[in-house]
Amino acid sequence: MGKEVATLLDRPIVMVGLMGAGKTSVGRALARRLGIPFVDSDKEIEAAAGCSVVDIFAMYGEAEFRRVEQRVIERLLDTSPVLKVLSTGEGAFITPAVREMALGRAITVWLKADLDLLVKRTNFRHTRPQLLHADSRQILGQLIDERYKTYAMADITVETRDESLRKTLDKVVAAITEYIEKRKENG
Repeated sequence: MGKEVATLLDRPIVMVGLMGAGKTSVGRALARRLGIPFVDSDKEIEAAAGCSVVDIFAMYGEAEFRRVEQRVIERLLDTSPVLKVLSTGEGAFITPAVREMALGRAITVWLKADLDLLVKRTNFRHTRPQLLHADSRQILGQLIDERYKTYAMADITVETRDESLRKTLDKVVAAITEYIEKRKENG
């Protein structure tokens, strides 16, 4: 199952969720399985800015980063090829304009992970501005409390566990297939 799902797609897939949920790894594997391009919005932001996300946060602050992020995601959703998998940063879907854009122009997939898994996956990475010099468990717990209600607005929710990438990918493909079939039934 994979390439046949791609033939049913009429819009991009946007991966949302907290850092460590697997948006990039699952998104990249999903794009490979569907035979469509993968794009990481943070990498595109870094390319446009000529510096890392961590540096953008440090030099300009989160508000400016979110403005740049919104413009980059809008460009990515508007450019060819239309069919792609787009992995977004953990705060992108929280921004109302980005969320509205993604819900209106894409199929949004929330990778929902519990706190222990998120802490495990983010503990040794130095590319997470919010977790630098901070208690990652406390920060991630706070982000779960603040953001999970908003992530729940995504078209699809897939619970991720400490399991193989293939197993998570299979769950995502099945959920997208079910979503597309229901959408077709409802006209």
